Amino acid sequence: MKEILIVKLSAIGDVIHALPVSYAIKEQFPKAHITWVVEPPAKPLLELNPCVDAILAFHKKEFRSLGGFLSHFAPFRRAIQARRYDAVLDLQGLLKSAVIAYLADAPVKRGMCNMREGSSLVSKPVLGAHAHGHIVARYLDVARAIGCAVREVRFPLEIPAKVEQQARQIFYQAGGNMGNAYVCLAVGANWPNKRWNAESFAALVDWLYANRRRPVLVGGGAVDAQMAAEIEAQADIPPVSLVGKTTLPQLACVLSHAAAVVGGDTGPVHLAAALGTKTVMLMGPTDANRNGPYGQAEGAIEAARPCKGCWKRACPKGLDCLAAITPGQVEEKLL
Repeated sequence: MKEILIVKLSAIGDVIHALPVSYAIKEQFPKAHITWVVEPPAKPLLELNPCVDAILAFHKKEFRSLGGFLSHFAPFRRAIQARRYDAVLDLQGLLKSAVIAYLADAPVKRGMCNMREGSSLVSKPVLGAHAHGHIVARYLDVARAIGCAVREVRFPLEIPAKVEQQARQIFYQAGGNMGNAYVCLAVGANWPNKRWNAESFAALVDWLYANRRRPVLVGGGAVDAQMAAEIEAQADIPPVSLVGKTTLPQLACVLSHAAAVVGGDTGPVHLAAALGTKTVMLMGPTDANRNGPYGQAEGAIEAARPCKGCWKRACPKGLDCLAAITPGQVEEKLL
């Protein structure tokens, strides 16, 4: 194998889960050239990955209108077809990734075990030994299907010294010191029912201060900023807040130096697990077997509800899913 195309577009947590595939390819085929197609929000992650040789950004929004499609399709197709690949790995398994895989010139096209939206008509699904296991293992089954031995599962991420320096400065300006023990609290998530409530986070903030560990809020966007404000208002002592203040590489640096990271099934928490930081993941609509913190199964706390693992973005019963998880349960994991 000399030329391999990986198609894993989003979300950030999913792209993190796919990173070991690039390492497995380089481990088996050291001279292979890996091209990865990804959507812009997760692109900075791949820029930290020394195993990826070329990154092609797929700007999904540009293709939503007829005019946008007509003006952007041809340049994107040329970029895909600039190289002839020995294999294409569709790790997204959706219509949009199937179109990209279809455009690529390759004799071998493989995909995940659970391909959807007709993507299995383009890339052959791989039903490997881990088809019912963790998503990282499912992705690695696709790598095995093209001859990778997968001797070691590694998340190849290298944080440049410049990013380290920037992260430390941002941390200091927010009122903290990365040289002291701190715990990051990832306050947001894309699904409403993956978010822990502000009251519970605030109680955890107070407990962390009492145990001489500085709580640091991380996240981005308006929803996370609102959640951070609510936590700060309810806590006895406001935590350090980095919400909306870091880039993804800078966040990776902050997470890598944390004593622990707490949050829902969301990108920053999966990033922490990938970096080897102690991780406590609060889970309700998704299950730990598939989506828990990889390599840290003991760090998953699943909501004590009979309907857990429903895989619904919003609770059809109107329940606050993660409210079933108490601050005390998290504190026990952090002792």
